[in-house]
Amino acid sequence: MSFEIVALDATTAPAWQRLFEACGSACFCRYWHFEGKKNDWLERCAFRPADNRGEQLALVRAGAPEASGLLAVEDGAALGWMKLAPRASLPKLTRQGAYRPLDLGPDAGVWSIGCLLVRPDQRSRGLARALIEAAPDHLHAWTRARFASLGAARAVEAYPRGELADPSARSIGLPRLHDEEVWVGTQRLFERCGYVRVAGEPAYPVMRKAL
Repeated sequence: MSFEIVALDATTAPAWQRLFEACGSACFCRYWHFEGKKNDWLERCAFRPADNRGEQLALVRAGAPEASGLLAVEDGAALGWMKLAPRASLPKLTRQGAYRPLDLGPDAGVWSIGCLLVRPDQRSRGLARALIEAAPDHLHAWTRARFASLGAARAVEAYPRGELADPSARSIGLPRLHDEEVWVGTQRLFERCGYVRVAGEPAYPVMRKAL
């Protein structure tokens, strides 16, 4: 690999910001924290994306766990991003329809992969897989120092899109999911990284890796 995986912090925040701007992603990773209605969120992203950006960057500077994550960086430029935050800081995620009825156990020690973002011109380089595979080592380091008050990390959890029901799609070379559908990753990707399905329906599995 010619890129490296680093944590988002005040030093790497400018590269993180440029990545979101290059991808045209107005959310700036605040979707899981926005408590308003859907139309309010769409309005904010369309007309006030700076609010999302400013909110996230302020939390990064403050060292807030909810704003944490990993970057794939090459020559000073961020090519990919993965939100990696305590599950307890993402209550909106587990309140989503597919996950609401599930008993996923206590939040303590569980970190969630909330999203993945890779620059379109850098896809198929293994960036998403590298970000996922780097999570355990970074979490062990974070919970020994940076986020020691949260206690040891015991698992990483992901909420990807599952496989389409029709198996013929793969046999004729069609993509199973569109790019815009896999911002949380795919089940197959997480399986390759050693995650196992612990709950959820086929289209919306919950994947977990014990640490």
